[in-house]
Amino acid sequence: MEKSNKRSILVVDDEEDVLEYLDHILTRLDYEVIMSNNGKDALALAKEHKPDLILLDIVMPGMMGCEVADSLSADPELSFVPIVFLSGLNTSNDQGIIKGKKGDYHLLAKPISAQDIINLVKEIIPQ
Repeated sequence: MEKSNKRSILVVDDEEDVLEYLDHILTRLDYEVIMSNNGKDALALAKEHKPDLILLDIVMPGMMGCEVADSLSADPELSFVPIVFLSGLNTSNDQGIIKGKKGDYHLLAKPISAQDIINLVKEIIPQ
């Protein structure tokens, strides 16, 4: 698949309202938004689209966000993609979960403010 000129963001979360919220914010900023509600599909979409950024929920049924991140970091074509972990859990525990991982990781706690996501996305992938 040929990549468009728009910067793309893969959003992965098992909560439909979170996907819709982030899609609304990021689309208004003129990013191409690719959405997935599970880790397995997210890996396939990442391989297909090679996004500029991945917003990844930590806790999901089936495949946890950290497992997705490990698979991405092991793939030479995707290991460079920055990841922002999204979490509704205790952020100090989440910091410990992602601290030992290889790669460019950030953490945002839910509920996510629109301004926080806008600022972080613009910092990571300026248009």
